[in-house]
Amino acid sequence: MPLEAIEPRRLYRQIADQLRLLIEQGEYAVGSRLPTERELADKLGVSRPTVREALIALEVEGRLKIRVGSGIYVIEQQPNAIVATSSRIEGAFEILRARAFIESAVAEEAARNAKRADIARIDAALAVVSRARYAGDQFLVHDRCFHTAVAETLRNAVLTRCIGELFDLRINPYFEQLARHTDDGQYWRVAHQEHRAIRDAIAARDPAAARAAMHEHLKRSHQRFSRDFGEPPSKAPAAGTKTRTREASSRARAHGGRARTTV
Repeated sequence: MPLEAIEPRRLYRQIADQLRLLIEQGEYAVGSRLPTERELADKLGVSRPTVREALIALEVEGRLKIRVGSGIYVIEQQPNAIVATSSRIEGAFEILRARAFIESAVAEEAARNAKRADIARIDAALAVVSRARYAGDQFLVHDRCFHTAVAETLRNAVLTRCIGELFDLRINPYFEQLARHTDDGQYWRVAHQEHRAIRDAIAARDPAAARAAMHEHLKRSHQRFSRDFGEPPSKAPAAGTKTRTREASSRARAHGGRARTTV
């Protein structure tokens, strides 16, 4: 039998495989709630974004249901779920880190090379967004248009294609499911303002500011996708509880013992 190339499995896939096996072995029964994302990260010794990507992969496979503000629940295997177990699918945070590294350098160089026609092309991409309202993934086309317009300023077809293909990597079931849990409906407004800051730095011919603005934009995108989800809210004491407790203690001392309570 001929030897075949061995593909290294991404860390989030390894974690998804572990959790799937535990579910199949009955460690986590249908209807039960998994430990929180934070607890899983601590037990596994990995970052929370890596755990989040693993949970999203299992949700796409129809193994879990993430209920924001309630928890992460094991469900019956869904027959109509999208089974996407390929290790070739890049994780959302892996994609964003790569984009931040490459596109920051592209924006810096764009500020050095931009001509009037380049700024006009970037402005045209922004103008379309200013006249519209978006929901869900509708903003993605214009988001991509802006980022490739910045790359086109360098007049390098390979770089422009690279930026476009990096962006297109997010069009996969894992990224889409993650977005459903973290998009508050205002993402496109915030991203548009960040795009304008990048454009202004490029138009001002300020390479350092352009690099910083692009890096900040993609860092904030990372943060938006890193918002907590699926964890039950912490049970904070009711307002005034500490004050009432201190008052009860004072009364107890005043009466030489236990505080009287009323119901």
